[in-house]
Amino acid sequence: MDIFTAIKERRSCRNFLPDPVSNEALEKILEAGTWAPSAANNQPWEFIVVTNGEIKKDIFTESEKCRKILFEKSGWKWVDRYKLGFLNEAPAIIAVIGDPKKTGADMFLEGGGLAYQHGCAAAIQNMLLAAHALGFGTLWFTLFEKEYIRKILKIDQAKEALALICLGRPVAVSSLTPRKGVKEITAYVR
Repeated sequence: MDIFTAIKERRSCRNFLPDPVSNEALEKILEAGTWAPSAANNQPWEFIVVTNGEIKKDIFTESEKCRKILFEKSGWKWVDRYKLGFLNEAPAIIAVIGDPKKTGADMFLEGGGLAYQHGCAAAIQNMLLAAHALGFGTLWFTLFEKEYIRKILKIDQAKEALALICLGRPVAVSSLTPRKGVKEITAYVR
């Protein structure tokens, strides 16, 4: 699949078929994550693949608590209608774990120390695009308490769960969503 096609056609998926994700496909998707750029090539990511139904149920339960808190604090109506069943439905969930010690030289600058998160975000995008090219649907998910995810996935105290990627075959292909035009959001300094 052409990279520009993959970028334009990839969509967030919230309805998954129950078909398991093969180890071969998982390896390709995870390897794509490892080829992401990172500050000083520190490669600050680790991945945990979750297929265990009980652990997925625990993630769902915690995320549902977070969703309710978000609705109460924000009052955003869409949050009350946002259903999280895809956390149980997705055949696999990839937890992306970042290591703040691998942030790069930005740790010495005011407001720095975040480059490890940027590297992990690049790894996530690589995995989302690779999964799409292989015919899978994905969702980049962050509505969870990091400490709870740390506990259930036994993540080292010095590292941080940054995102969960829900992964599986989509029930249906999502329609295109509108995007701002490049000219609307771009300024040139010459």
